[in-house]
Amino acid sequence: MYITYYLIAANAIVSLVGLFIYPKVIEVGMMMPYRTIRNKSWYELITSGFVHGSVSHLLFNMITLFFFGPVLEMQIGEVQFLGLYFTGLIASSIPSLIKHKDNPQYATLGASGAVEAVLFGFILLFPFEPLYLMLIPIEIPALLFGIAFIGYSIYASKKEGTINHEAHIAGAAWGVFYMLAFVPFALDHVLSMLGLN
Repeated sequence: MYITYYLIAANAIVSLVGLFIYPKVIEVGMMMPYRTIRNKSWYELITSGFVHGSVSHLLFNMITLFFFGPVLEMQIGEVQFLGLYFTGLIASSIPSLIKHKDNPQYATLGASGAVEAVLFGFILLFPFEPLYLMLIPIEIPALLFGIAFIGYSIYASKKEGTINHEAHIAGAAWGVFYMLAFVPFALDHVLSMLGLN
């Protein structure tokens, strides 16, 4: 449970320093695929997940992590949770790295990919848990929310914009894959829910 809070604190400190004190932190930390590949600055796949473009961007990601991270961390343990989070950061960066490798203007930042990995890890274990969207007091089963989120992300990724929907999709997919592949009880849990175990 403490790992989640450390991650939130690290994101908040690094992002706020970059936003209000030393902008170079964001400039160096963000992932620019053109730069990443040519300079072999592979650390950007991780550091880009600890810098955010605005306070609202930071808040949205950290609020999501605050609500879902501790529950998932308690279920799978600190080591597995750290593994999910950091591999989620890397896996969610790969589509952008490939797609924009020849675009010197493109940059991406934020913890969204790792946060989606955590969120979808939670959804895998608790598919019928009711979720509430911000400002909308209506219960939505976690699984239904996940399907709607992926559907929207796929649709939105086909339009131009500043949100990295590919990272959201890749992070979500990685969260499910990681849970089934590396968390010993997860597959049995899912089979049991489906009545196949």
